[in-house]
Amino acid sequence: MATLEDVARHAGVSLATASRVLNGSTRQVGASLRAKVELAAAQLGYRTNVAAQTLAKGASNVIGLVVHDLTDPYFAALADGAMRVAESQALMVMVGTTHRDAEREIAFVSTLNAQRVCAVLLAGSRIADPHVTRRLREELDRYRDTGGRVACVGQDLLGVNTVVPSNHEGAAALARALAELGHRRFAVLAGPPGLITARDRVAGFAGALDALGLPAPQVVHGSFDRDGGYTAASQVSGATCVFAVNDVMAVGALAAFRDRGIRVPDDVSVAGFDDIVTLRDLVPALSTVRLPLAYMGARALELALEEDMGIRVESVAGEVVLRESTRELI
Repeated sequence: MATLEDVARHAGVSLATASRVLNGSTRQVGASLRAKVELAAAQLGYRTNVAAQTLAKGASNVIGLVVHDLTDPYFAALADGAMRVAESQALMVMVGTTHRDAEREIAFVSTLNAQRVCAVLLAGSRIADPHVTRRLREELDRYRDTGGRVACVGQDLLGVNTVVPSNHEGAAALARALAELGHRRFAVLAGPPGLITARDRVAGFAGALDALGLPAPQVVHGSFDRDGGYTAASQVSGATCVFAVNDVMAVGALAAFRDRGIRVPDDVSVAGFDDIVTLRDLVPALSTVRLPLAYMGARALELALEEDMGIRVESVAGEVVLRESTRELI
């Protein structure tokens, strides 16, 4: 690969001049010299070292992305969308994972503020703890007071630009679709009681069943991951259809039923939520509620980077997708 020294030599300018043109220096370079350097860079295929620019500018073109768990394909898809927007604007992305620890999330925001990143994107559900939410808002306000920009994918609780997945409505639509297949006895693998995303999805699903005059579902709580789904599914009894409040829990449920000799969908139907791309090749293919995850991550970062137009909140609808893991009852 061509180096900055190669470009300077090819253009017949000093290394300092080439650096000022290509590494974003505030010092001005004459138009004729700038043209020589840019032409030489293009001819040699030189690529600007964005990381070096970042350090030189005091991290002024760094995005801080804070997610719950990058091993979860939900957050990986959100991150991918955000990173594509960042790349298109020559921005670097610094990623932090909280492992669903609210204190860690607050600490990340404080650290990113100290490092003078130009924007912070928080991706993930809020928890039902007003004290923690208030402290996070205060930390974000301190960062914004210094000129920082913020956006969130999740609930509109932080007073910042937010992309809100329609969790309640999506789960309700799924309940109605499954009821149309003839199911009347449901179980819900509900995730942690204090996680607002899980709460909203449970409430939407149960509320739709109640509106249809159907019995309330069996609700089993557990961790918001594959193992939580496995454990919760082992406690299900009497249901013809199981709704896991996210896809990775549904994967755990499929494994639990397989280990117990329960056939899906012959003996019990299973549905999830999110439509994670990496899980679409499951056997049987998983019924779910599709969210445009990469778009959500991309749109949130766009909101953070746009000119200040006040706080903007955008809802994103889910789409029910029925596949082989749910069957019609005769």
